[in-house]
Amino acid sequence: MIRATTKSVDDTKALAGALAELGRPGDLLLLTGELGAGKTAFAQGFGAALGVTDRITSPTFTLVSQYVGRLPLNHLDVYRLEQLAEVADLGLAEMLDDGGVTLVEWGDVIVPALPADYLEVRFEFGAADDDRKIELIAVGLRWSARSRAIATALQNWTEGAPPC
Repeated sequence: MIRATTKSVDDTKALAGALAELGRPGDLLLLTGELGAGKTAFAQGFGAALGVTDRITSPTFTLVSQYVGRLPLNHLDVYRLEQLAEVADLGLAEMLDDGGVTLVEWGDVIVPALPADYLEVRFEFGAADDDRKIELIAVGLRWSARSRAIATALQNWTEGAPPC
């Protein structure tokens, strides 16, 4: 696990941008945390670093938004799903096979329907209004193999502790 802190929305976007530099086709990131904790801001920073020029908004009502960048970006919001079986209807498996990166807001609610390789990015509110505590947890080999690279890329936001 890697723990990071950000002090503003722009800082959260910058952290996401640094992480996006490590993005590979087929990557899956789960963005978890309370409403307003920074999931969409993270997606915006991640997308910008991938070269996405379209405005990235939360796909709460559309469920899935797709963007063009150096890697395709799939941005899902599963908050409104009523049943786990609805995940298959979103085409997540196909998205992961299509060579893009997939970010899933509220992804913790669909973990049983996901492959066993993803990076969970947990957002918590910090002491000040714009402060965020962010934990990155690699699940499976895909992201675990990049733990050191992630720690290096995010060193401006961490306390220098090596990943666990």
